[in-house]
Amino acid sequence: MAATDIHQTIETVFRIERARLIAGLARMLRDVGRAEELAQDALVTALTDWPKTGVPDNPGAWLMAAAKRRAIDGIRRDQMLARKHAEIGRDLEDARDTSVEAIEAALDDDLGDELLGLIFTACHPVLSAEARAALTLRLIGGLTTDEIARAFLSSEATIAQRIVRAKKTLGKARPAFEVPRGTDRRQRLASVLEVIYLIFNEGYAATAGEDLIRPALCAEAQRLGRILAGLMPDEPEVFGLLALMEIQASRLAARVGPDGSAIPLPEQNRARWDGLLIRRGLAALERTEMLGGARGPYALQAALAACHARARRAEETDWHRIAALYDTLQEVTPSPVVDLNRAVAHSMAYGPEAGLALLAEIDAAGRLRGYAPLPAARGDFLFRLGRHADARLAFEQAAALSRNEREKAFLLRRAAACG
Repeated sequence: MAATDIHQTIETVFRIERARLIAGLARMLRDVGRAEELAQDALVTALTDWPKTGVPDNPGAWLMAAAKRRAIDGIRRDQMLARKHAEIGRDLEDARDTSVEAIEAALDDDLGDELLGLIFTACHPVLSAEARAALTLRLIGGLTTDEIARAFLSSEATIAQRIVRAKKTLGKARPAFEVPRGTDRRQRLASVLEVIYLIFNEGYAATAGEDLIRPALCAEAQRLGRILAGLMPDEPEVFGLLALMEIQASRLAARVGPDGSAIPLPEQNRARWDGLLIRRGLAALERTEMLGGARGPYALQAALAACHARARRAEETDWHRIAALYDTLQEVTPSPVVDLNRAVAHSMAYGPEAGLALLAEIDAAGRLRGYAPLPAARGDFLFRLGRHADARLAFEQAAALSRNEREKAFLLRRAAACG
């Protein structure tokens, strides 16, 4: 095999194994930053050795062994056996044994669930949502700081600092790097799902910048969701989120025109919807319901997306079912955004006057001031009622609030169409 082919093979293997390497090392050493460094050291070693010896039969195990050796060498060199023993002492049978041999035994322990433990650690509630998202994309997704920065329209320095601060925060918090159990597991899982959906939504409806969507970010969130579903096959909300993302992602190609402008759902060419992703999403939704999670927040949102996916034409959309699902979602997870989407659904099922009445309730609560979709929805309801002058003002207000250039242009076109 040519040297370039071997290097490509090494890089491919490392991309596949990187997250598991970091997960296993972090759980052993209780140090995410050090685990990431050791994984990178193992890659460097492979780039040196494999062109001479060939690709091993089990490259993932080879990389882990190389990283473990490097870890033990560092322990010896820095004469920090006592501290390292304290960090991984729960994995040793004799807490008084600080020999290198004992530490080697701990490093060789089959800890299991390493990757899942790393996911829960990267999404630890002690971190901000933005830090959780960046750290998850870095550690589990394997994205570079530059790739993460471009995905979130931020500077590389900002993302790098965010990741460094997140690692320091975890270092002070000293999490167990394991899958939580009982009540804690349910609370922590909610944090994990929140992060993955945050990543997906930033791709599906970019909050800022020139592009309306960023498909690569959606794809990364879907990949994370599939990993989580494989690791947690009995968690209904994991499959609810996966179903939601798969079905929503099926519409990405139809959501924007050739010039990058937004195409509303009723006007989308449904032939461009991805049938494979729809089938995957419906299968995940069925799995959720089979596990008894039909009333979970993500499962309900997936069921809403499924109503659109099952309609061959916009006119066939079951808006009465969608309105009923939003009524249930409002009971399960009340929020101003759910209230707004419920108003839209009721306007489609029962007429724009019903939608305006619900918007009046949202206005009275005052919780969505400065949120562009609120006046955008009002503009749509007013336009459908023939109140074009009022609709134009609403669309212009929404455009002024939007930070996404494509969305702003779409709203201004709608305002212009009001005459």
